[in-house]
Amino acid sequence: MEPIAQNIQSFTSELPEHITLVAVSKTKPNEDILEAYHAGHLIFGENKVQDLAAKAAELPKDIEWHFIGHLQRNKVKYIAPFVSLIHAVDSLKLLKEINKQAQKNDRVISCLLQFHIASEESKFGLNMEEAKAILSHPDMGNLKHISIGGVMGMASYTTDQEQIKKEFAQLKTIFTQLKEDFFKDHPAFKEISMGMSGDYKIAIEQGSTMIRIGSAIFGLRACAI
Repeated sequence: MEPIAQNIQSFTSELPEHITLVAVSKTKPNEDILEAYHAGHLIFGENKVQDLAAKAAELPKDIEWHFIGHLQRNKVKYIAPFVSLIHAVDSLKLLKEINKQAQKNDRVISCLLQFHIASEESKFGLNMEEAKAILSHPDMGNLKHISIGGVMGMASYTTDQEQIKKEFAQLKTIFTQLKEDFFKDHPAFKEISMGMSGDYKIAIEQGSTMIRIGSAIFGLRACAI
């Protein structure tokens, strides 16, 4: 068995049933994705629109594509026909654009709200006040072609496991509060996307429902996640 297939099977056997594994295939060739696909994995994550659109056109149509990067509004139209989940929504303007393009394609696109939980200022994401302002905005009621499926966040790039644990716990608290205040009667609001190759075990302990794994599946590369 090839290493990628072995890694997929290892994760499949290790992970609890309620955890969704997103294989982060950014920078990886189609051959690597097909190896994971033939091992039975269908969910892949990309962070560049151009790469995602190209791979979706060339690879099997039953693959479930997740967009995990920072999404510019002018590029939504290229992935709107097929993307399954957009992980990193951080503005009302972006939600409106996703809704517009989803409507053109007669689809409802699932989105996660990205929160800034890390110590690094360079990372994108909302704070709680900004998220509440978006969700309370009167325009949200008109967005019939999006579905807010939960929250997403990235912990600090650090070896301090207590800090990582604290940041993931913060995202779980945010999810719980938003669920109570805005999504109590919305079963679709259920995902907490947090945890990558180096910290997914801590993320799962803190309540993650969806982990994004790159290098632990595909191996290290210059742009590995």
